[in-house]
Amino acid sequence: MAEDEENSNIIERLHRDDAGDGSSSSEPRSQDGDLSEVAALQQQLAAKSEEIKTLNDKYLRLAAEFENFKRLTQREQREQIKFGNEQLLKALLPTVDNLERALKAAKDSRSSEALIQGVELTLKQLLGTLEKFGVEPVPSVGHPFDPAAHQAVANVPSKTVPPQHVVDEFQRGYLLHDRILRAAMVTVSTGQANDVSA
Repeated sequence: MAEDEENSNIIERLHRDDAGDGSSSSEPRSQDGDLSEVAALQQQLAAKSEEIKTLNDKYLRLAAEFENFKRLTQREQREQIKFGNEQLLKALLPTVDNLERALKAAKDSRSSEALIQGVELTLKQLLGTLEKFGVEPVPSVGHPFDPAAHQAVANVPSKTVPPQHVVDEFQRGYLLHDRILRAAMVTVSTGQANDVSA
């Protein structure tokens, strides 16, 4: 824009110089030179104006495309957050179906054995589904205590389990791929108890 103004100022000065000269008849050659210079400047100005218009159009198109891309990306992110667990949930639905069947069978037969068997099969199916999605139990009982994977809720003496090893598990822990999803709640051995009766 500043360049356009500067060019138009030059053209106006040239016109004023031509009009204020008064020597147009005595120096026709210099006036022709001035006119050709003015024409060349006008052509340059027109070319620059066209270039600016083209660049401005290009900028506006790119800005509109970027806004569209941004909106599309945000919508995809919202959809990903909203439906990110869809595959996992679909895989869990048969487990829910089996739990419902186990409860119905237990009510119909009035046998706790059928319920136990149904729940065991359903648990096995659920653990298989979780494993398919990268969820695995944290090894605990008999393994060395690991503060990153285990949460100690008690320390107990043990003759069979060495010190700083897990004796019992209150709540199973799980890994998601190689990351702790939930730490296991465990009891840790302090080793053999000191016999104070001696």
